[in-house]
Amino acid sequence: MTIESSETQEPQPSSILSYAKDLPNICSLAGLGCTLLAIYFSISGLYAAAMIGMIWAVAFDWADGLIARRMKGRTGSDRIFGGQLDVLIDIVSYGVAPAILLMSYGNFDLIYLPGAFLMLAASALRLSYFSTFGLADGAKYTGLALDNNSILIVFIFLFEGMFSHGVFSIILYASGVGLAALNISQIKTPKLSGNPVNVFILAAYTIAITIIYGWQLS
Repeated sequence: MTIESSETQEPQPSSILSYAKDLPNICSLAGLGCTLLAIYFSISGLYAAAMIGMIWAVAFDWADGLIARRMKGRTGSDRIFGGQLDVLIDIVSYGVAPAILLMSYGNFDLIYLPGAFLMLAASALRLSYFSTFGLADGAKYTGLALDNNSILIVFIFLFEGMFSHGVFSIILYASGVGLAALNISQIKTPKLSGNPVNVFILAAYTIAITIIYGWQLS
């Protein structure tokens, strides 16, 4: 008679660095690098360069999901790890970076601190809500998805030269707080990154933004 052990061996998790070889995670980390550049250039006052970093962070964020959905052979652990990495990077890309941009453009005056906090807090709440409840009806986000913040801020900054620094700082402040309110609202918005057509539109937008702001830097 064969006696089976009642104890089951738990599979040992892979090493941390093993997940860095996963192509979607490489894209996520590349987006994090772009965000770091955006933060650096925001603090340095090179806002055109910061805009390029911010939009490329969005492009890599969308690319990692598209690649992950098309890759075969990824395990459940790969998907869970990638999802967690994506959320952690999102709080930096769409919360920390825009908050630092606002404070830097306001010359780090204390009056910009509440706005920066609201943007960062809304991002944290939005991501926590999504991590807990996922998509509404499996198809739509509750609240404006955070990647839209960077897409819109980069667009708004195109008009920076039309206003004085003081006036545009107010516009940027109002825009950031307004987007934060939309992030935590109950509006339902579609998942744009899930459509390959939208990915190509974002790619064209990213290239156009890079050319425009690159020309400003030259």
